[in-house]
Amino acid sequence: MKSTLRIHVIYGLLGLLMGITLSAIGFPDYDELFKMFVFADTRMLFAFASGVGIAALVFGILHITKVSRLEKKHYHPGTILGSILFGYGWVMCGACPGVALIQLGQGRLPALLTLIGIFVGVRTYRFLHERYFQWDTGTCGI
Repeated sequence: MKSTLRIHVIYGLLGLLMGITLSAIGFPDYDELFKMFVFADTRMLFAFASGVGIAALVFGILHITKVSRLEKKHYHPGTILGSILFGYGWVMCGACPGVALIQLGQGRLPALLTLIGIFVGVRTYRFLHERYFQWDTGTCGI
């Protein structure tokens, strides 16, 4: 098996595992996410925070052991506004990009609208960036 194909298969299997895990804990359910955002039920909040903590720990270990060096990123002027827009979209749709794919896999057709919104948002950003902003995007690329 070619090296790139092997990497794609590994990423695909990891994505499938992530989808199954998130689906099992209820992350793709809009009502569960709504309860998390209004602090009505902290179960999902703690699950999300645990995932962030575990990821931070793994990245820290990779950095310390020099398996993978984390490079310093340049501050992007659109980070704050982009983060606010991303969070707003997440609350409105009940899904981040990964969860929208899980919802689609569960047969929830409204996830198509979320994915269309993600696509339109990315294309709009690209248009605005090329026309008005032209910030250094670092490793994100355009």
